[in-house]
Amino acid sequence: MKTNRLPATMLLATVLSLSGCAVVPVGEPYYGGPVIVSPPPPRVEYVGPPPVVGYVWIGGYWNWVGGRHEWAPGRWEAPRPGHRWVPHRWERDGEHWRKHGGRWNRD
Repeated sequence: MKTNRLPATMLLATVLSLSGCAVVPVGEPYYGGPVIVSPPPPRVEYVGPPPVVGYVWIGGYWNWVGGRHEWAPGRWEAPRPGHRWVPHRWERDGEHWRKHGGRWNRD
């Protein structure tokens, strides 16, 4: 009797490909250690008109990438009824800095 070994091979390939993955919560980047460098002042962004009337501007922010601050540009986003946008922000935590990701909060 001939058996089909393809599903087992695919399972093994999937397990091996995922074995090196790291899971990081969305909105809070993993930066491999404490951030001791204060973020620069926010950049001035040209907003322009929204692509659709009623869209909300989500301002850019400084992200911590590869051991340095990197600007993430702002964007237009569709509003979420019953919610308000809370922008990204950096807060000092002792000698370190901690980034709090932007999010939609219920009103």
